[in-house]
Amino acid sequence: MLDGSVFDVAEALLGCRIATAFGTLRTEVVITEVEAYAGADDPASHSYRGRTPRNTAMFASPGTLYVYRSYGIHWCMNVVVGEEGLPHAVLLRGGTPFVGSETMVDRRGRADHLTDGPGKLCQALGVTGDHDGSSVIDGPVRLIPGEKQGMIARTSRIGISVAQDRLWRYVLEDGL
Repeated sequence: MLDGSVFDVAEALLGCRIATAFGTLRTEVVITEVEAYAGADDPASHSYRGRTPRNTAMFASPGTLYVYRSYGIHWCMNVVVGEEGLPHAVLLRGGTPFVGSETMVDRRGRADHLTDGPGKLCQALGVTGDHDGSSVIDGPVRLIPGEKQGMIARTSRIGISVAQDRLWRYVLEDGL
């Protein structure tokens, strides 16, 4: 599933779950919003200008987690897809809590808007820079196959200043 094109995988991730288990704290979120980033062909991608110490995980094998700080404040996570060495990744932007809502509330310090943004999603799941380079197949942050229910909307990506015309954001609108 993770070795296809960044666009096919982005759409396929909708309805899957992302799960963490740290000690006795278990959380899962159904993925409802993602964005595709296509490496050297995408000026909005962190890998557009090549490999750096920050983006090395993007060049790894499919299923590698690329975690970075946004604006020096929030952790954000991407799943690397496609061929190893081709830095394509899908940003996990948001989802619906599925398991461990109480833990998410504790981590976020609030009961509303738990996972409706990439930084909120990481905070609710307990994902940090320590998880950068780990595997979503057998690492501490796991991708669990799911089934998308509802319509998928394609829109422009959020919070970027270049390549804004590309409809590379995928949102699961109905269902769950």
